[in-house]
Amino acid sequence: MSNLVTPHGGGPLQPLLLPEYERQEELKRAANLTQVPMSSRELSDLLMLGMGAYTPLYGFLGASDWKGSCGEMKLADGLFWPIPITLSAEKELADSISEGEDVALCNHAGDIFGVLNTQEKYSIDKEFECQHVYRTLDEAHPGVQKVMEQGAVNLAGPVKVLDEDHYPETYEGLYFRPAETRALFESHGWSSVAAFQTRNPMHRSHEYLAKIAVEICDGVMIHQVLGALKPGDIPAEVRVRAIDALVKNYFVEGSVIQAGYPIEMRYGGPREALLHALFRQNFGCSHLVVGRDHAGVGSYYGPFDAHHIFDTLEEGALRTLPLKIDITFYCNKCEGMATGKTCPHDESERLNISGTRLREMFAGKEDVPGEFSRAEVLEVLREYYDSAG
Repeated sequence: MSNLVTPHGGGPLQPLLLPEYERQEELKRAANLTQVPMSSRELSDLLMLGMGAYTPLYGFLGASDWKGSCGEMKLADGLFWPIPITLSAEKELADSISEGEDVALCNHAGDIFGVLNTQEKYSIDKEFECQHVYRTLDEAHPGVQKVMEQGAVNLAGPVKVLDEDHYPETYEGLYFRPAETRALFESHGWSSVAAFQTRNPMHRSHEYLAKIAVEICDGVMIHQVLGALKPGDIPAEVRVRAIDALVKNYFVEGSVIQAGYPIEMRYGGPREALLHALFRQNFGCSHLVVGRDHAGVGSYYGPFDAHHIFDTLEEGALRTLPLKIDITFYCNKCEGMATGKTCPHDESERLNISGTRLREMFAGKEDVPGEFSRAEVLEVLREYYDSAG
C-alpha cells in the first residue's frame, strides 16, 4: 500500500503509451491513415498523455470538456482540470475526416507519434479560451499566440501513443514517467515530496526555495521542462549540468531527485500553476513549490497571482498542495538568503535574484557575484555563453 498521494481522479495511473511489443504493428497500420500534423505544444501534450502525466484523460478533450475546462476549470463530469488539452486541424483536413475514423498524429516532419479515434469535431471560440486561461488576448503572450495559431477545428477522442520521441535516450537518467517517479520515491522511503518546477538553471533563490521544501517534506524532485521553451531560455542539456553541479555540492545526499518531463510551457501563470500541481499529483508529489510569478511571462500576472488561485479551489479538487513562498533575495545585513517574511531590512540591503538578470549579466560580460549564483553553476553557464558567442 503506497503512502504517496493518489493519482488525479482517485484511480490508477492511465499511461496511453502502447506496450513496446504492440507499437510496430500499430505504426504499420497508422502509416495508411490520414495524417494530422501536430504543433509542438500538441505533441508535448500527446507525450504527457503517453506517460500517464495527464491521468485520467484518455485523449484530447471534446467540446463540453473544453468549455468547462476554460470557463469553470472542470470537465463535463465535474473533474477539476484548469487548462484544456486539445488537438486542432485545419478545416479542409477536418472536413475530410469522418467521426469514428482513426487518424495518425504526426509532427511536421511526418513522423507518427500516435493514433486518435475521432469521436468529435468542433470549432472553438479562441478568444474565450485565451481570456479565461491566459487573462489576455495579447498575441505577444506566447500561450495566446499558440491558441490563435491553432487550426479552425478541434479533433477529440481517445489516443494510442506510439512513440516518446528521443526523450528517454537523450535524457537517460533524467526522463522519468509517473510510475517511475513513484517507485523512486518509495525506494527512498518518501511519503511527502515537493516538486520544484524549473525551466532555468537554479540560482541562489531557487536553491533557497528547494531547501525550504526539503525542510518541510521528505524530499524534493527538481522537475525540469524538457519541451520547447521561449527564445533566450537556457537549453535543457546545459541546465541539467548546472543543476547537477548545484545538487552535488550544496544539497544533502539523498534529499533531491532530478527529473525531467516533456511538456511545452504555456506561460499561463496562475492557471498553469494549477496544471503543474495536478500532474505532479500523478507523479506522486504531495506539494508543489510556488514562488514569485510561477509560470508567468512579462507583466501579465501579479507576482503572487499563482498563490491566490489555489485559495479559490473547491475542497478536494487537488491532492497536491502549494508551498507558497514569498519573494526571495540575498540580504547584505542578514548575510544570507531571506524573504519578505523573514528579513526586516529595507530594499537597499537586498539583492534581488532572477534568471532574467543572470542572463543579462552574462550577455553584458558582467562579473556575477557569489550571492547571485554558486561558482560551480556559473562555471557551467559561462562555458555555454562563451561557446554561444
